[in-house]
Parts: sequence; structure tokens; C-alpha cells
Amino acid sequence: MKNLLFVALMFLLPTTLLAQKPRGEEIESLKIAFFTQKLDLSPEEAKIFWPIYNDMQAEQNALRKERMQKMISFRKTTEIDNLTDAQVQSLITSEFDFKQKDLNLDKKYYNKLKAVLPIKMVGKFYRAQEGFKRELLNRFKGGQRQ
Repeated sequence: MKNLLFVALMFLLPTTLLAQKPRGEEIESLKIAFFTQKLDLSPEEAKIFWPIYNDMQAEQNALRKERMQKMISFRKTTEIDNLTDAQVQSLITSEFDFKQKDLNLDKKYYNKLKAVLPIKMVGKFYRAQEGFKRELLNRFKGGQRQ
């Protein structure tokens, strides 16, 4: 009986795991649908917008990954008092550097978008980004999916 249960679980578990999307993938799907609806891009605009957007996402993800790697050592420190003044200063200025890099990325892709799309479309994109953040917070508030 135990063997039969084990065999059944071996077949059912992978199916169950495959049926559940990872949260990041699900969020990305929601974002694409949200932007598609809010921006109402023509086929020509979509051909221009999505490659730029995908490049922007890739650079932002790389920057976030780099930032998280630097923050790991800071999170492992239970008390700021256990760090030297130079270490604390380095952590703070490193955070400023990441914020500046993030701002530089925003400016870079703003300039790319406005060079190839009407400025009102670019404005819709930035408004849609903020709207998506609100939508996501509402949707996943309290860790519950709606």
C-alpha cells in the first residue's frame, strides 16, 4: 500500500508543481496584459515598445540582482554597532550608488522611448507603471490572491 501511495505521489507531484506558475512569471504575465490594455499600442508601436521595454527590464533586473548581492552581507549583520564606521558609510553610499544607477536607467529608457514613440504614449506608459504597482499591491495584499 505504501509503495502504491509513493508511486501515485511520484506521478502527481510533478503535475501539481507544473500547474503552479512561479510568482515572478505570473506577475510578468499580469504586467504585460495590463500594459497592453492601458497603452493600446498599434502593431507598429508594439514592435517598437516591447523590445525597448524588455531591454529596460533586463537591465533593471541585473541592477536589482547586483544590489541584493551587496545587501546580503548587511542583512547578515544583526547590529549596526558591530560594523566599523567605514563599513556603515560604505553600505550607505553603496545604496546611493544603486539609486543613482536606477535613476540613470530610467532616464536612458525615457530618452529611448520618447525618441521613437509619441510623448503622450510615453506618458501613458509611466502612468501604467504606477497603476500596475497599485493593482499588484491590491491583488496580493496580505499574501492572498484574488
